[in-house]
Amino acid sequence: MTNYVKVGSLQVGKELYDFVNNEAIPGSGLNAEQFWNDFERIITDLTPENKQLLAQRDELQNKINEWHINNKECFNSNEYKAFLQEIGYLEDEVANFQIGTTNVDGEIAIQAGPQLVVPVNNARYAINAANARWGSLYDALYGTDAISEENGAEKGGSYNPIRGAKVIEFAKSFLDQAVPLKDASHTDATEYRIEEGKLVIVLSNNQLTSLVDEGKFKGYQGEALAPSAILIKNNGLHFEIQVDRNHPIGKDDSAGVKDLLIEAAITTIMDCEDSIAAVDAEDKTLVYSNWLGLMKGDLEASFQKGNKTLTRKMNDDRYYTSPEGAEISLNGRSLLFVRNVGHLMTINAILDKDGNEVFEGIIDGVITSLIAKHTLLGNGKFKNTAEGSIYIVKPKMHGSKEVAFANTLFNRIEDMLGLERHTLKIGVMDEERRTSLNLKNCIAEVKDRVVFINTGFLDRTGDEMHTSMEAGPMIRKNDMKSSTWLQSYEKSNVFIGLGAGLQGRAQVGKGMWAMPDLMAEMIKQKIGHLNAGASTAWVPSPTAATLHALHYHQVDVREVQNELMKQATNLRDDILVLPLAENPEWSEQEIQEELDNNAQGILGYVVRWVEQGVGCSKVPDLYNVGLMEDRATLRISSQHVANWLHHGIVTKEQVLETLQRMAKLVDQQNEGDTLYRPMSPDYDNSVAFQAACDLIFLGYEQPNGYTEPILHRRRLEAKEKFAVKQ
Repeated sequence: MTNYVKVGSLQVGKELYDFVNNEAIPGSGLNAEQFWNDFERIITDLTPENKQLLAQRDELQNKINEWHINNKECFNSNEYKAFLQEIGYLEDEVANFQIGTTNVDGEIAIQAGPQLVVPVNNARYAINAANARWGSLYDALYGTDAISEENGAEKGGSYNPIRGAKVIEFAKSFLDQAVPLKDASHTDATEYRIEEGKLVIVLSNNQLTSLVDEGKFKGYQGEALAPSAILIKNNGLHFEIQVDRNHPIGKDDSAGVKDLLIEAAITTIMDCEDSIAAVDAEDKTLVYSNWLGLMKGDLEASFQKGNKTLTRKMNDDRYYTSPEGAEISLNGRSLLFVRNVGHLMTINAILDKDGNEVFEGIIDGVITSLIAKHTLLGNGKFKNTAEGSIYIVKPKMHGSKEVAFANTLFNRIEDMLGLERHTLKIGVMDEERRTSLNLKNCIAEVKDRVVFINTGFLDRTGDEMHTSMEAGPMIRKNDMKSSTWLQSYEKSNVFIGLGAGLQGRAQVGKGMWAMPDLMAEMIKQKIGHLNAGASTAWVPSPTAATLHALHYHQVDVREVQNELMKQATNLRDDILVLPLAENPEWSEQEIQEELDNNAQGILGYVVRWVEQGVGCSKVPDLYNVGLMEDRATLRISSQHVANWLHHGIVTKEQVLETLQRMAKLVDQQNEGDTLYRPMSPDYDNSVAFQAACDLIFLGYEQPNGYTEPILHRRRLEAKEKFAVKQ
């Protein structure tokens, strides 16, 4: 049970109150009493509007359900569109405009590159992500399936020179593509040196050559005639050619190259939302404490590796000598966003004057901004921003009125914290159907603070299914990827963003690669995000960021965007094409396979969320392929089963039998986890199993198909039942 401190008419969880007063406020230039007074006023003033916006969501959904029920036998797309306009679901599009966002860091406005998303409540993961600004290409290749294990190139326990040779071959090929030499290959290089401010390459035939584009050479470390690192910049991204002839790898390389250090995760989203499980003051305090450590640059994490205790810290900047002989530096860390929660959830960390839980999105906005003010004031080893901005990603907003509400909240927070207007920048997640269809209007509401739009196709698919629940049975999950609505949604997001002037001011993003062990496939596929015009795309790990960064050396995103701006068209009608299975003729086996897949994924994720407080994890699927699961993937799976159940494709008895059978499989997959509590011996008393049942059997009535209300309730139940401590 949470212990509360009375502050004005608020009740604040003691852990959170002590953290804010003793750690977050000191050094911020704010007075604690005034802070809580202002906080209370924001809660009092904005709570009614927040509630009204949520009520409008329910009202619109009920009207859409009723329309589909009444028009199931005679669906007409034009009548459907007219109906959506009539009820205000489809908004009248605003006039053309260009965003006016200023003071945006180059990592967002100019550079194109990978973006990590990491649970901020895990300090070790958060530090690793911040440090993923730079990554070893040799390590990323050697340790993953990006390099085949065929023909004697197995990873093994000790260094395999055959595999190492394949890594080096890959790296040299990359150099030839990104920074080609005049009439030669980097494979022929025997020495790199700097003469009169230029990079000179000695070849195996003793001839000298240079880069085709000499302007890509930006600096070096060490001595000019024997540099330890050569800094290259290509398509806005840097990498180092690292040289050490005494290194185990470098000693066998003709030019002494030991590694390529790649500028990788340009930006990282520190997540307070989908990838974490935070349900009370205790959980939220950990979240905010880690965010404070990141903003001050003093966050550390110690852990055991074998018999050793290792400590992770945030990396220092990287320093070089420029071609002209001056000292230059590059950021050693990823530029950090913080993702707040959306408008839906309340949390018992703070209670209002009537004893009701306060909206978590309001709490997140105030406290994460307070904490980030420290980096603006220079209260720490590092500054997150050179431009004086605080970057907040806002998810799960429905339509322009909800984006306008976020803008109002940000205005109020800036006023209470003494920040200039538009210091708080916003990243708008385009992951709900009403936002996709009205994206231009949404961007217009934050046109002077927007720095990011993104297609969150996972949540977007969940909302697509829930919104059209009464229209009919949905196509199979994997078929969604090629559906008309999804393809059009992905294109429309880019068209609208570029049309609103995001290029050079803000990121246009794409979604997550969900298979962290399948890097070879990621290298093949994820370049598609750049060719679609995305200046950033999500990756699940620092290693994936390093490998995905290679794509940005192959494709100049700005050139792609320039071409796309010529092709832009209105795709609203295509986005409205419902992903329904017309006269489905699935076999019993196909239906059961789909059900097995959904049920196993739901259980594998929920059991860790509810009973261990793990909000994002690599969950083995039916075939033991590890998939990154978070609440967005859970929303899809649970809504898909709920839809098929609602339309009689499957029965409740069939779903329950499948859940029980899959629970046994999930129990087996987690046998090595000493903290794991099996579900199968006693389904009725397994909190996790009952949560999974709720997500499906109560899925129809969940607001917009969200999983959070059930997960939070069941997690609180588990914490009380098992006295679970973070």
